[in-house]
Amino acid sequence: MRIISGPVSTILSTLTLVTFLMPSAFAQEKDDPFRSFPSISTPQKMPKLNSFNPVLPGEATQGTPLKDIRLEALLKEKGEPVEQGLTWRVFSPIPGSDGKLPLVATSEGGAAAFQLVPGEYFVNVAFGRAGATRKIRVPENGPADTQVLVLDAGGIMLNAVSGSDVRIPPNELSFSIFSSDAKEDGERALVMADVKPDTVVRLNTGTYHVVSNYGSVNAVIRADIQVEAGKLTEATIQHRAAKLTLKLVSEPGGEAIADTAWSILTSSGDVVSESVGAFPTLVLAEGGYTAIARNDEKIYQRDFTVKAGVNTDVEVLLNDKGAQAAAPNIDAQD
Repeated sequence: MRIISGPVSTILSTLTLVTFLMPSAFAQEKDDPFRSFPSISTPQKMPKLNSFNPVLPGEATQGTPLKDIRLEALLKEKGEPVEQGLTWRVFSPIPGSDGKLPLVATSEGGAAAFQLVPGEYFVNVAFGRAGATRKIRVPENGPADTQVLVLDAGGIMLNAVSGSDVRIPPNELSFSIFSSDAKEDGERALVMADVKPDTVVRLNTGTYHVVSNYGSVNAVIRADIQVEAGKLTEATIQHRAAKLTLKLVSEPGGEAIADTAWSILTSSGDVVSESVGAFPTLVLAEGGYTAIARNDEKIYQRDFTVKAGVNTDVEVLLNDKGAQAAAPNIDAQD
């Protein structure tokens, strides 16, 4: 498992972080693909045939003999065949009237066995978000050799902590995976959105740009993660953020006052969050902020600092001496 840490994101943009490996207790890459992908570690089963149409348009006539063909997929060269989690699709190389290649047969599982009319086909195998395509020939005479496709794939499993080791609840985390190469406009191609923690994502080998969101305000960290063939890389991203509960109280530790409108400003005066309630909860990146509470046509405020991994309450005291009259139709960004 890799612990990935970086600088706190700003309000408008997130700084690219520097990746580093922690000691072996936190850094682990699994080389055995059957251990790496638990969903393919069960005994091998022949795939279930979902649809099958062995007759190619314009090529076969009644009584045309079919040939047995077996297909296997490997995560890497000289690896073991993948036993589960594959989706196979066989296409005719001759486009149909719609300009698309007709789908001849599909199956799901591990190694696939089909009976096909002799000729050429395009075979595609998908393993999660990884895939490979090859053109094959089914011979008219003699047995057909087993066709082996190399997926050149691995996987990543993502999680995150706040501060040094505070585990973040899974329902407050989300990850998005992008390609590492940015387009001319600076945007990256989205590979997969809203990935939940501890989910194995199967991908072709390469470097991917991962964006981790903790909460919905400004706790965002980015990292580039390498996917290697036949390996599952567990990456834990380190957020510099904390969860806070806002309270307007008449005395320290007192009961939160209802019907309070809240605005949270950065040290530079930018509004990052607005809410209404007695004790709203939010996640903020490490740094200095100002909490502004509006209640009963008066405004109260308090400066506070967020420390990574330190979840706490932020109490704003109901103090008439320091209160300001709220201007009519006040806007939080004014």
